[in-house]
Amino acid sequence: MAPVDDARRLYLDLLKAAVRNSIYRDEVPRPSPREREFAEALRATLREKYGARAPDWSAETLHAVLEANRPVAHTLAELAQVDNVLSCVETVLADDVPGDLIETGVFRGGQTILMRGILKAYGVTDRRVFVADSFQGLPAPKLNIDDAIAHDVLDSVAHFAISADRVRDNFRRYGLLDEQVCFLEGWFCDTLPHAPISKIAVMRLDGDYYESTRDALTSLYGKLSVGGFAIIDDYGLPLGCRQAVDEFRAEQGIREPLRAVDAQTVFWRREQ
Repeated sequence: MAPVDDARRLYLDLLKAAVRNSIYRDEVPRPSPREREFAEALRATLREKYGARAPDWSAETLHAVLEANRPVAHTLAELAQVDNVLSCVETVLADDVPGDLIETGVFRGGQTILMRGILKAYGVTDRRVFVADSFQGLPAPKLNIDDAIAHDVLDSVAHFAISADRVRDNFRRYGLLDEQVCFLEGWFCDTLPHAPISKIAVMRLDGDYYESTRDALTSLYGKLSVGGFAIIDDYGLPLGCRQAVDEFRAEQGIREPLRAVDAQTVFWRREQ
């Protein structure tokens, strides 16, 4: 491997570890007695409201959600998911697939920070990274009961609402906040139809719910270049995301097979 390639790989591997906070492997604390009491109260509330549809959340599961809300990692993605983003972006660069990069639903910005870092590592100056989020948390679902249940759970522990300024500061900490990073602030139904993007090479959708996923697909998929990638973060979770993706693909006649990244995330490469 040439020295420049070796240095690039070392930088990108370190960047992946940094956004996931996997460098410092501190022991994850167990649920506290207070968290166990809270979990039981939440289960009772969900059972009363949704009956048999209510999820039987354990204290350990709720603890994991609470931990995710604490300001540590810049992405909640597993290694397979960040590897997938790296692979997709490197592929479109190698194949000269035209277009910008975008994530819809960015949390603390980790995946978009990785996207910008990849462009930096390869010296790419003619592509932008779009950071699309309400920066107000998740919108209240209207059409899907699984989303409504999940929303009640998330509403009880926080909405994952991270401000745009905080995400900008995260980019700045990596030395990656510049004119190639473009923020789209607001609900997807308002911002994405008018986003100043002509072509997309990689789109990563992390909107969780039916409406958010559907809004993103409707506004963005027509701009995805042939050879570009569509990544769907929440397809394998018990949320409305899967329904939105399946409906859209059927309506648009999208025949490219879904490929699994892990149990949660899928992607496909546009062929026509």
